[in-house]
Parts: sequence; C-alpha cells; structure tokens
Amino acid sequence: MTPKLNRSVPGKELKWRYVALGGAMLLGISILIVQLYRLQVVRGDEYAARSVANFVKVTRVLADRGMIKDRRGEVLVQNRPSFDVFVTPAFCQDCVDQVLPRLAELLEWTEEQREKAVADVKAARRSAPFRPLAVQVDIHRDALDLLSGHARDLPGVDVTPVPHRSYRTGPILAHLLGYMNEVSNRELETPPEEGSPYQLGDYVGRAGLERSFESTLRGDDGLRRMVVDARGRSIPDLQWLIPEQEVSPTPGNNIVLSLDMRLQEEAERIFPGRAGAVVVVDVRTGFIRALVSRPSFDPNVLTGRVTRQQMAELSGDPLRPMVFRPTAEHYSPASTFKPFTVLAALRSGQFFENSTAMCQGGYRLGSRTWRCHSAHGHGVVDAGNALKYSCNVYFYKVADSIGLDAIAEVGKDFGFGSPTGIGVVSEVPGIMPTRAWHDRVNAKHGGYSRGMALNSSVGQGANTATPLQVAMAYAAIANGGNVWVPQLVEAIESPDGKVVERFEPRLKNKVDVKPEHLALVRDGLSAVVNEPGGTAFRRRLKDVKVAGKTGTAQVVRIGAVRLRHEQREYWQRHHGWFAGYAPADAPEIAVVVLNEHGGGGGSSAAPTAMALIQKYFELKQEDRAQAMGVPAAPVPERVMAQLEPSRNERPRRRRQPVMASQAPEVTVDGEVRPLQSAPVVPAEPVIPGEPSATVPVEGD
Repeated sequence: MTPKLNRSVPGKELKWRYVALGGAMLLGISILIVQLYRLQVVRGDEYAARSVANFVKVTRVLADRGMIKDRRGEVLVQNRPSFDVFVTPAFCQDCVDQVLPRLAELLEWTEEQREKAVADVKAARRSAPFRPLAVQVDIHRDALDLLSGHARDLPGVDVTPVPHRSYRTGPILAHLLGYMNEVSNRELETPPEEGSPYQLGDYVGRAGLERSFESTLRGDDGLRRMVVDARGRSIPDLQWLIPEQEVSPTPGNNIVLSLDMRLQEEAERIFPGRAGAVVVVDVRTGFIRALVSRPSFDPNVLTGRVTRQQMAELSGDPLRPMVFRPTAEHYSPASTFKPFTVLAALRSGQFFENSTAMCQGGYRLGSRTWRCHSAHGHGVVDAGNALKYSCNVYFYKVADSIGLDAIAEVGKDFGFGSPTGIGVVSEVPGIMPTRAWHDRVNAKHGGYSRGMALNSSVGQGANTATPLQVAMAYAAIANGGNVWVPQLVEAIESPDGKVVERFEPRLKNKVDVKPEHLALVRDGLSAVVNEPGGTAFRRRLKDVKVAGKTGTAQVVRIGAVRLRHEQREYWQRHHGWFAGYAPADAPEIAVVVLNEHGGGGGSSAAPTAMALIQKYFELKQEDRAQAMGVPAAPVPERVMAQLEPSRNERPRRRRQPVMASQAPEVTVDGEVRPLQSAPVVPAEPVIPGEPSATVPVEGD
C-alpha cells in the first residue's frame, strides 16, 4: 500500500523539538553569562561595596584644619574638640516618624531645624543611605550626656568628636581670617573641582584667608570601618572580618602671616574712632604688619549655621561691621594726595623746586573761589611749604596749569584707581578721575570742567582711594618708587612646622620718577611732622623722625555757617587721615590711619599713627634684646598722652548702599547668600566734580 505524501515522520518532528529546546537553553545560558559578567566584572566593585555596606559601617574621620599664625608663631586660629550629631539613614529605623522627632525634643530644635533635618535625611536616603549626615553641630556637654542616655531610642544616630574652628582673637582680624559655614546644596551639585571632598554637612571657608587658602588648610579626611548590625550598632566580635579598619587623616598645612600680633593689638587698642582703618606695611617688601578695620564682628558666631536673628543684628548695624574698610571702602584721600600732585607738577616741567604760588586765602577760577583752610592765607609758598602747611592754593594753581590728566597719570603710577592685588579680601579700585572719565560720567552735566582738576589735586571731588592704596603709595615714596603688591602670608608650613613654601616680595610697578623730585616731596613730608607750623608738628616723636601728611576729608557740602566738629551730626563730620613713614631718613614702615567722621587728621588720626610707629620700634628693640639674651630697656610713656580716645556719641541710623563685591556670604537653608550690612548715607553728599567747598575746611 502506498503511504500518503503528507504524512509526518516521528523522528523528524522530535529532532526539531530538540533543536528548539537546545536553542532556548543556549539563549538562557547566554543571557545568564552576560548578566553574571555585568554583575561580577563590570559592576562587581559597586555591588561588592553595597553588600559590605549592609554590615560594614564606614565613618569619616575629619582631618584637622591647618592653623593660622602670626609671623612670630602665635596661633590665631586653631581647632578645638567638639561633638556633632550624625544620622545614618540606612540604620535609622522609623527615622522621620520617631527618631528625628525624639532627637528634636532632646536637642530642643526649632521647627525650622526639624524640617531641615527631615528634608536632609530624606535626600540622603536616596543618594547615600550609608553615609552619616550631620544634623547638629557643636553640641554642649549636657546635650552629649542626654543623647548618651537615650542611645537605645535613637537607632542610626551617632555623636562623633569633630574638630571645630576656634578664632582666638575674636573680632580682631575677623575680616582677614574669615569664617566658615556649611557647604551649600548648589556647591554639592556642582563641586568646585573633580573629586571634591565635600559632603552634605561639611564646612567650607567663606571669607578671608579661610576661603582663599581653603585647599591648603583643609587636609585629607580619613575613615573608620566597623561591623554593625541592622540598627547600626557595633559588633566587636566580628571586627576581624574587616582587613583594613582605619585610614588615618592627614592634617592641613599651616599659614604663617606677615602680621605681628603685638602691633595689631596695640593698633586695635589705641585707635579712637567708632569706624575706620589702620594699615602698617613694610616699605621694603610690601608685607603687611598690622591691618585694622573697625567695627568688626566675631567669626566664632558666623562659623556654623547662622540664625536669622544673628544675621539681622549684623545687617541692622548702621556702622556696617561686615565691610572691610582698608580695601572694600573708598574715601576722598583729602590732603594725603597732595604729594602726588607735587610730583605731577614737577614731572610736567611747568613747575620747579623754587616755583611758588601766592596764597591770600583762596584761588579764583571763573565766578567761584576755591578757599584755603587758612582764611588769612599762607603768603608765598613753594612745594615744600605747601606740603608743610597743607596750603590748598598752591595745588589749585598746579591743577589749573597742568590739567587733570597729568595729575591722574602720576596717581595711577602710584596705584590709585586700581586694586592693590592683595587677593585675600575683596577690593574696590577707587577712582582716579581723568577728563575722559568726567566726560563719560558727568555727560548730562556738561562733562569735564577745570574746577574738577582743582578738586582732584587736593584729594576731593571724584578722587577716591582705599586706605590700603594710600599706604602702598606712601611706601613707594619712602622706598624710591617701588609700588609693591601688599601681602599677608609669608609662608606655608607643614603640620610638623617645616616650611613648605615661602613667599617673596612682589613688585607691582616701578614708578618713573626722578630722585630729586622724590627728595623734594620727602623733605616736605618731613617738615609736616618735624618743623614748627607743620600740621602734625604737635604729634611728633622724640626718638623717631617721622615723615607724613595729615588730611581732613569732607563728606558733605559745607554751608555758609561753619560749625565745630562736635556740633555736627555724626554722619556729617569730616574723615581724619594721617599717612606717613618712619624713620624719615631710612624708612622701614608706612602707616595710614583713617578715622571715619573723626574730624581733623592732625587730632583724630596722627596721634594713633605716631603711637604705632613708637610701638613698632619698641618691639624691634625688645626682639633685638631677646635675640642677644639681655633684658630690654624700660620704655618711657611719651605717646599715650597725645591720644584723644573719647568716642563720638552713638550715631543715628542712616542709609547708604553697599557694593555687592563687599558682601561676604553665609549659608542659610543650604543656600549661599550674600550678607550685607545696613547701608549708611550722609545727608547732602558731595557731588563728584563740584567744588568741594566755597567755605574753608578745617586745617589738616
């Protein structure tokens, strides 16, 4: 019988089934191999770490931050032992509902603090559940004992010893040293550099040296591993399972400043003003020896999580304690600018050493009279006597003859109108006006006029400078024309005290000035202090010959009726200046004192400068005697009687805008915000380019 053509063969059908089954098995094995390769090879380290994290708790050991010292080794900023509270989300059972509310009760958190802790823990549970998160820093001893007694009720909560910053000088040097606070969420999302060591809750330098030398001071953190149970509690018997239990931290390097804390403290003590600045700089190198800004603030308060109340107190102070006056505020330099007008006159070739001007109490230009501070005049004066008596008429004549640009050229050569380059703190450039500057800024009022040059020649009008700029310019007069970059850091040391890097003097500009021109100016500055009739003659020292210049900068237009200093409202009083160097014949240091609203420079600024110069050489004598192993000679009390430490009455609050570049930063609710102090504005401000006064300002 013939078989049917479409009949299937049993063996053939079974063969195809085997092939299909084999293919499926082969596919499954291939997928398994690929998955195993991905898990064990490609992502093996990641999953191994996750598995270990289930029973191994890794805790960071924070490195000690480097210290900040003065040039003699006195510690200004160091670390103190403290305790912080950490929460590890992976080990914190019922964290949001039970643990954090209990923790808030024990630590007496505000509602704002509790909400922040809850938000941070929720975020950390998603991103890094096994990483300890700081929820409270720097707890006191009573809180430590309280948490220790409730440890069983707080799974995943640890109290860990952590080094915290201690600013031993308090408000002294606060702007320079800076402060620290919590790293912001934005900084964590966009780290400043690849491999950033920062984690949520870490602290970072926010101002001054702490910010500028953050990478130098920070150091490298270590870590500690321990075997724990599901609640995060240590299991000592199983510690042998971990081969490397601890990696030691590496402390940060130390910073050695050029400041002498003895001189700094003396400057803080004797400065009589409510607000102002003091600068002492080595004219041979540009290194700063003392730097005062008043008022100041306590960096120990700002280091941490700043409360709204603390911010409100700082912002509400009308004297703006957060503004660093030596660099972040600019003022009319007044008569301290006159030496540079003399140099411009001599450089122009239109004036010589014996060139004179007749002072009869004022200088007539057009329909206005620019008056001298002496209503009776000084008679015939040359450059030296013009500096000695601070005769405005001589400088008005120079400005009217050579023009504003010639004066501005010399001013810029000496550093006016541009930042000094100190780097550690923010700077404003000040204004060294030119004809083009006035044409641009005062275009609506007709641009430049000849009277603007007269104002600028005596350091008024639009001419403004920072106290540090004035100090560096006078240092250049003293040293022969070298405009140094001011520096605060002399060296960087390793934790064991070995010098890692030493900083050398940095020259910003070498002024093209004839030695005989500098000699003429230096003779005039010496006469200011050491010859009868000089505006600082009454403040001279017996043991040290000082050269310098007083200045009185008006802040408002003076009316027809002249009032005594103490009769004016605080904000309408003049600023007092003194700028000089010593010894006059072989200069070592330059000193600038600015007493805001302090009155005449001869009475409100010169005594402080003289006392500081005296102190500098007394300290030098003590150091020399100590190096030789003999006791220093007793120091007579000569200078303190010259000081007039009476404080002006508390000023009433005014308003004045603060430049954004001056504002430091604080971290509030994880965001970095500028911290601005309350602005202060004097009534009837002097209009740039207008005559500074048609009535004479008090003598310098």
